[in-house]
Amino acid sequence: MENFKKLKELIETAEQDAVKFYEKGNKAAGTRLRNALQQSKTLAQELRAEVTAKKNSGK
Repeated sequence: MENFKKLKELIETAEQDAVKFYEKGNKAAGTRLRNALQQSKTLAQELRAEVTAKKNSGK
């Protein structure tokens, strides 16, 4: 559940950078957004593996 909370916080932070990039044209925010998206991909993969392991263990 901790990875899920981290992913949720990361997305919330990325949303602020997305607004800055798309609405204000801030290029640095675009870089931060891309970084956050890469981190979210990694976290999502870890979370997915965690869920699969728990599901297959029967607990």
